[in-house]
Amino acid sequence: MGGHADGARAAEVTQRVLLEGFWHTPQPLFDPLGFLHMTLGRAHEEVVRIGAHLPLEQRPRATCAVCLVQQRSAWWAHVGDSRVYHIRNGALIARTRDHSHVELLLREGLITAEQVQMHPMRNFVESCLGGDPILPEMSITERQEIEPATCFLRALMTLGCIARLRNEDRLEPLGLDCARRSSHW
Repeated sequence: MGGHADGARAAEVTQRVLLEGFWHTPQPLFDPLGFLHMTLGRAHEEVVRIGAHLPLEQRPRATCAVCLVQQRSAWWAHVGDSRVYHIRNGALIARTRDHSHVELLLREGLITAEQVQMHPMRNFVESCLGGDPILPEMSITERQEIEPATCFLRALMTLGCIARLRNEDRLEPLGLDCARRSSHW
């Protein structure tokens, strides 16, 4: 996570825990929601463990976005400001909502989407893996049926072109061929 020591290591640990959990669980997953919650919890514990000897402000941290696709359905989870975008026919259907102060202000109507880009607290994330041992806030979706021409894009908020996407934006300029990709689901 930007601004924290060993953020890259925290991200690597998170990825390793998620992948190991997936490959060591019988497929298809019986309880995808439970899997996402438990595996993200394990990832958090591992990231906390690697920084336990450090003062709290110096401990490694990571944000995370993960999308699980099986049997024509998808579930996704995220912590922090990493995002999952649900795209169909080139249109943004939904996206995860950041665990940040400015996202809260936006949802409550106290600032506009345009004001988010320049807000002095736009880079403050309120939930992450690692750091404090208390389990962080996670957002996990219910089952979403996958329809033809559907894609899922996982992105970090810091990607300039991704950070400004709105639900009405068209995504063809990004080169996403959702119809071709979704035929494999």
